[in-house]
Amino acid sequence: MDRPLDDAVIRSRSRRRWAGAGAILLLAVLVLGWGPSLLRPSVERARIRTSIVDSGPIEAAIGAAGRVLPEVEQVLTSPVDARVLKVRRRAGDRVEAGDTLVEIDLSQAELAVDALDRDLALKRNEEHRKRLALESSLNDVEGRYESKKLDLDAKRAALERKRQLHDAGLVSVQELKEAELAEAQAAIELKQLDASRGIARASNAAEVEGLSLEVANLRIRRNDAWRELQRGTARAEHDGVVTWALTEEGATVRRGDAIARVADLSAFRVEGTVADVNASRMSLGLPVLVEAGDLKLRGAVSAIDPTIRNGVLTFTVALDDKSNAALRPNLRVDVFVLTEQKARALRVRRGPFATGEGTLSVFVVQEGRARRARVRLGAASATHLEVLEGLAEGDEVIVSDMTDYLHAQEIRIR
Repeated sequence: MDRPLDDAVIRSRSRRRWAGAGAILLLAVLVLGWGPSLLRPSVERARIRTSIVDSGPIEAAIGAAGRVLPEVEQVLTSPVDARVLKVRRRAGDRVEAGDTLVEIDLSQAELAVDALDRDLALKRNEEHRKRLALESSLNDVEGRYESKKLDLDAKRAALERKRQLHDAGLVSVQELKEAELAEAQAAIELKQLDASRGIARASNAAEVEGLSLEVANLRIRRNDAWRELQRGTARAEHDGVVTWALTEEGATVRRGDAIARVADLSAFRVEGTVADVNASRMSLGLPVLVEAGDLKLRGAVSAIDPTIRNGVLTFTVALDDKSNAALRPNLRVDVFVLTEQKARALRVRRGPFATGEGTLSVFVVQEGRARRARVRLGAASATHLEVLEGLAEGDEVIVSDMTDYLHAQEIRIR
């Protein structure tokens, strides 16, 4: 038989029920009050970098990648197909003008020079013999011409005597005609010999000129071969440092192959590359800022490659301080080509949050929160971006990379 519960037990159970309901209610209040803030994305203050929007001068610039190169670099090439005999200088060695870097086998080049010397001597001898033969032939023609000229003079004198005798009635008409025909025939023969003499002279001059051209051509070939022989031992043309050289002795090199490079490391230039969309904004003489860490150098665009390769335009920068001690060959640098200067503009520091002109979203820091805002940026310099719309002077903007918070409208800063 059931017995009624004691009043103390009933009160204890009632208190437990009310305590459970109160705990649930309290938890609901906490979730409703703190839940949104607990679920809102957050970032540590130490992990972000900010910039205060201010007013000041700005230099519009085209950003480009650059590489430091020696201003003067000598490339030594093999003048002939040959074999490397000895490598006297290695990469990094300092050299002076005239120092030998690489020796190559020049036996074939020497044989080529000797062969051309023999051909040149033979051709000169042939030219001399031809001149003598042509002079002899011309002298023969000249002799026959002079003989025929004397014969014509004799026939003219005979004709004159015949005429005088005919006038005196001592010579018949037949004899006078014969004398006239002999004089006319001699004149024609003399004219033919004169033409032959002119042709012989022109022919002789042409043949002699042809032989002279052959001799001159052989002389040029011989001198070229001699110069190649002289260049066979690669020598530095100026003081500098070997930046590259063949290392394998006995290797075969072809005519025109590079065998060593010598750079003058006392002066440098910068080779920059920029996207072809900026090609129309590039021009000679534009001022340039070159940066590499703490290194900052000024210069100007000195040359622009007229050919665009794979969507990239290449240009050269002449540095004002081309002998700066921090410059090294192949050092990678950031290049900023300054295209416009504004005395005063609203600006914010450059950072990964933006790459250039246009409209984008940024986070503005206010009272421990970072709220998204749409801004429009204008000109970009090496250090700042121009603010056209969306921000006011004094605003604090996060300039760090915020791609992890692309969909957040507000971020809590811890």
